[in-house]
Amino acid sequence: MKNSLKALLLALGMTLTACEGVFQYNPNQVIFKDSETNLNQKNIERIKAIPLKDTVRFILMGDTQRWYDETDAFIKSANSQKDIAFVLHAGDISDFGLSQEFKWVNEIMVKLKCPYLTVIGNHDLVANGPAAYRKIYGPMDYSFEYGDNKFIFINTNSREYIFNGAVPDLNWLKSQLADNHDNKNAIVVAHIPPFDGDFDPKLQEGYAGLLANDPNVKFTLYGHQHTFRDGDFYGDGVHYYLTTSTGERGYWLFTTWKGGYKAEKMTY
Repeated sequence: MKNSLKALLLALGMTLTACEGVFQYNPNQVIFKDSETNLNQKNIERIKAIPLKDTVRFILMGDTQRWYDETDAFIKSANSQKDIAFVLHAGDISDFGLSQEFKWVNEIMVKLKCPYLTVIGNHDLVANGPAAYRKIYGPMDYSFEYGDNKFIFINTNSREYIFNGAVPDLNWLKSQLADNHDNKNAIVVAHIPPFDGDFDPKLQEGYAGLLANDPNVKFTLYGHQHTFRDGDFYGDGVHYYLTTSTGERGYWLFTTWKGGYKAEKMTY
């Protein structure tokens, strides 16, 4: 019911923009309250304030799009897990890149007992989505360290950039992997995995090679395909994990420690 209502409101808003003087609303406007801006950095600061333990537990979920009811159900499941430091949203937060969609999803996600972080998805790049995403969450490529882990978030939505050879930014990724002097677990998080047709084929080998040639990269995290998948897809020792969508009611639960990790598939 909630999903249908929000879809109707979006359609109504789009229709009313054509009626000059009737209703001053533009669905592509990028207006957020101060409390709705730069959320990734704000949540990183919250994470860094969490006392460190020998292990770090976090959740990988993604592809909320128009599944608001199912995302509400995810919150209840995630909040029932013990000792979760944070949640990673693997992209496609929105369906049409609209500010209101980002707002609606954030209103649900803030019900988590822990902070959450995002990476941008291909649907988030529709229309004014790039401007909206930067406003509410911040840069598309960023990283942070917590405990024995370095998390590297990178935009891999190559098709939305017409496979121009610049997305993902391999030079930036290389520099982030190199800047890991404490040999922390290097965990790369993106929306589209390199073996997907929406990833620039010219960059696939270089991207996978960067991960394979770094001994600190044991696994890497994605969304996009709306199904659970995992495996050593290149036979190079790097394990790729794809989470399903909230519409399919599932997520991965990870526990990490120095040099190791455990992955558990969860449904709700």
